[in-house]
Amino acid sequence: MFASLSRAARRRVLAVSAALLALCGVLTWWLIPFGSPVPSGSVTFSTGVPTGVYQRYGQLLKNALAQDLPEVSITLQDSEGSQQNLARVATGKADFTVATADAVAQYQRERRPGFERLRGCARLYDDYVQLVVRKGSTVQKVQDLRGLRVGVGQDGSGVRLIADRVLAAAGLAPVRDIEPVSAGIDTMPELLEKGRLDAFFWSGGLPTQAVQTLSERFPVRLIPLDARLVDRLHDVGESTRHYRSAVIPADAYAKAQDGQPTETLAVANLLVTTVDADEDLVEGITRTVIRSRDGIGRRVHPAQLVDLRTAVYTDPLTLHDGARRYYRSVKP
Repeated sequence: MFASLSRAARRRVLAVSAALLALCGVLTWWLIPFGSPVPSGSVTFSTGVPTGVYQRYGQLLKNALAQDLPEVSITLQDSEGSQQNLARVATGKADFTVATADAVAQYQRERRPGFERLRGCARLYDDYVQLVVRKGSTVQKVQDLRGLRVGVGQDGSGVRLIADRVLAAAGLAPVRDIEPVSAGIDTMPELLEKGRLDAFFWSGGLPTQAVQTLSERFPVRLIPLDARLVDRLHDVGESTRHYRSAVIPADAYAKAQDGQPTETLAVANLLVTTVDADEDLVEGITRTVIRSRDGIGRRVHPAQLVDLRTAVYTDPLTLHDGARRYYRSVKP
């Protein structure tokens, strides 16, 4: 049949065939990442306390990674929070984690084991400090906590670090002037409700489910942390420069705020790994963090604030080369 065609017709058929083959080649090259090995292996991700944002975010990110990096097995590991998370990653007990920038700076300043190995993958969302009391409490400001039983987070948490600093900035000795109670967000709301705490500190994304649930079943309110506290924190030194004045929107915890915004301070969360982490793996995980923002954000509200334009700023950590490769690949 081909032989019976005219010479011009045969040329047209050959030209179309060549174009189709070229198109197939381009599509194959685009779809299959030749020279870029698919990451595989096992990864441990240190998260946070049950009912906390870190733990929930980690679970949803794990689900997203199962789709994007099917050859990578992700194991989640509960923790007390940022300080324990950093120690695990820096000493090889975990591969990735989330931690606040102030906790990272403190870990570096104290030159704790493996501090020089830590690297950043992405700036995620901000944590907001929340000081919660019963609705009828006489506490109006941080200084009023003197002599009271105060939940300050677990020893290895970022909450403990920032609670101690806020108390000190308000002129209170964290051990002598209050009765500190070491507890996490999984237990502090119930302790407050049962009268075993007078107040508790929490630092997390907005809204934190445990605080929201408490506010809907029990009358509580938030204590404002004004800008003067932030100024005093900045006076302490290098590791406190990561705090900024912020406002908890009036609708974050509607029943606890009576329709009014609450002054506070905020600090950024970072996705953290080490310099030894495989570049392809880090690039793939960073890509999933950005791409899964909307999907995860529908279930964990703070994740909606992950932004490609700011994710690259992982100060005080150096950006990992794999993460840098991803950001360069999507640069306009």
